[in-house]
Amino acid sequence: MTEAIKPPYKVVQRFYTLHSRHSSLVLDCRGNAPAILYWGVRLGQGTSPEMLALLATQQEAPACPPEEAPIALSPELGAGFQGNPGIQVHRQGLQWAVSAQIESVTQTNDSDLTIVSVCKSTQIRITHRLGLDCDSDVLSASTELCNIGESSLSVEQCNAPSIPLPMDYNKILGFQGRWANEFQLQPVDRFMGTYLRENRSGRTSHDSFPGVIIHTEQTSESSGAAYGLHLGWSGNHRIRIEEQFVGRAYAQLGELFFPGELSLDPNQSYCSPMLYGASTNNGLSALSKCFHRYIRSHLTDARMAGKAKPVHFNTWEAMYFDLSLERLQALADSAAKVGAERFVLDDGWFKNRKSDCAGLGDWTVDKTVFPDGLGPLIDYVHAQDMEFGLWIEPEMVNPDSDLYRTYPDWVLSTPPAPLILSRNQLVLDLTRTDVQDYLFNCIDALLDQYPIAYLKWDMNRVINQPGNAEGRAITHYQTLALYGLLARVRAAHPMVEIESCSSGGGRADFGILGYTDRIWPSDSNDALDRLAIQKGFSMFFPAEFMGAHVGPKDCHITGRSISIATRAGVALFGGMGIEANLLEMDDKEKQVLTEAVVLHKQHRRLIHSGDLVRLDTSEDENSFGIIAANQKEALFSYALLKSPSTTAMGHLRFRGLEANTLYTVTIIWPTAPSSASSSIVDVINGSVVTGDALMNFGLQLPIMQPTSLLIFHLTS
Repeated sequence: MTEAIKPPYKVVQRFYTLHSRHSSLVLDCRGNAPAILYWGVRLGQGTSPEMLALLATQQEAPACPPEEAPIALSPELGAGFQGNPGIQVHRQGLQWAVSAQIESVTQTNDSDLTIVSVCKSTQIRITHRLGLDCDSDVLSASTELCNIGESSLSVEQCNAPSIPLPMDYNKILGFQGRWANEFQLQPVDRFMGTYLRENRSGRTSHDSFPGVIIHTEQTSESSGAAYGLHLGWSGNHRIRIEEQFVGRAYAQLGELFFPGELSLDPNQSYCSPMLYGASTNNGLSALSKCFHRYIRSHLTDARMAGKAKPVHFNTWEAMYFDLSLERLQALADSAAKVGAERFVLDDGWFKNRKSDCAGLGDWTVDKTVFPDGLGPLIDYVHAQDMEFGLWIEPEMVNPDSDLYRTYPDWVLSTPPAPLILSRNQLVLDLTRTDVQDYLFNCIDALLDQYPIAYLKWDMNRVINQPGNAEGRAITHYQTLALYGLLARVRAAHPMVEIESCSSGGGRADFGILGYTDRIWPSDSNDALDRLAIQKGFSMFFPAEFMGAHVGPKDCHITGRSISIATRAGVALFGGMGIEANLLEMDDKEKQVLTEAVVLHKQHRRLIHSGDLVRLDTSEDENSFGIIAANQKEALFSYALLKSPSTTAMGHLRFRGLEANTLYTVTIIWPTAPSSASSSIVDVINGSVVTGDALMNFGLQLPIMQPTSLLIFHLTS
């Protein structure tokens, strides 16, 4: 029976206010639709919402309605909104103009709010949920849509709540990229019209990360006002920032649907992905600090609390598909000697997998490589006091596989268009129960048979043809099915850690963090590329979730040759790992690598719990610090990317320190830094300097070679 539309049952106040430690959000409920009146620095007790509303009084604009339709949480076509609606629905072309009225508002405490609205014309119920986390100041917001009519409802859009933007937030910092060059920052001046990024890849994507920062002209890493917004969703998405001709602007993030992808039966609901946001007046590093603290307190699984992130050794760039037990054992010996704590066997271990042309889908051990199974290798790895990890790519299948030959109808497709192969593979339809059960049983059997501590869960292609056997577009349901499969694996094997890898950083978002414990930001281990990739990644994610590996001297992707000291120095500041052929390294390189691993372990707790500050530098430099919560200890990295225009270097001005605290300053990497003539390198170690001097005067950098770096350790 269809739910009747009920009249309001609670008196709705004119305004509602949420508070966190440093932020406030004021919701305006004077009209039919709720809208954000204020989001920013925490307001004092003497400041009332009525004062803000008074100060926001606008006059009628020429050639416009007397009163503009509000930038509501879900802007409405039925209210005359001229921008993009928050919700777009119809019933066979009718009942499309949403014009809802607030039915109830529930506020249980200072930080959570639920607003229920009903639209009689379209027969939908809209539920907006907003929360302001007290400790991290992160806003979480979602929009739920329920069909309370008697017929099927077609849903074209249901975005997360819209965020009005102050007029002086006139800079957009977006993200662009590609495979092996993800998380590249893309600054754009806000303009009249629409900034739009859309992703149809079926995963978070390499080229359009679902996050954006909007800030003022004066904002830098260390100061200025900014909003950071991120959609926690691992499928298709849309980011829209629109400035209307009257000067108003808003940001809108939500899931992107293909034609006919989402329809709701009577009493059926859809909830948008969660929008995560942060507001600050203290610069971009402060914005990142909010997101990092939220991830650490809300998206880090309890079983990982307090556990050190092991140093990895991954076999891929050491062996590719050329596997043998003897060489793997030799690599395990070398990995243990340089200090690795987890040995990860990458692609090539399963049936008929001699290249990327065959085997995906047949998740049984290749007896031609491992006649006695993986047991002998795992036992050998354990004897070296390392955990064992394994690479899998469950969502994919090669046409040359037993699975595909048996079940060719299990793949996504859009007939009569021919199947599109990418990396010689097709995508399995995870929405099918039989596919879900098959994949779970394969993974479950491996984890039952072998003591595997870690799964590198990969996805090496875009979903180009996201159609099921009925011919319907199903990216939304495919994403939910992935979450379901991951949750099922975790429930059955709770101590197994899972990495989200998608041909590198193709699936990195807060949604996937609900099911995984590490993200592989990029397949590129080129240290210079990694500095930019890791900088972009750090805007939203903390260091402990970032896989960062020491690659080979000659990067197979870029062809660039970089010293071991720089490669190791870059990898120190994440979930450190090694992905190079140790059997081909000379003793000197192995010694430097060993020293770097020791250094990482010494400072791992700080790196994986401290507050990140990125320093404002020129394009030729990269510098950042990680500071303990009590400001008594810090690590700072400075890298010179290319030759500077002047011979002498400038001063490195630290940030985030206590001005009156005395710090002992030591260069800890490279272990034996040197310069052509006497410099700071020769005199700084052991010096005691105030935070005031380090921040306001700074440290004279030595003359450095391009692609080199220094790491400073500060202790109070």
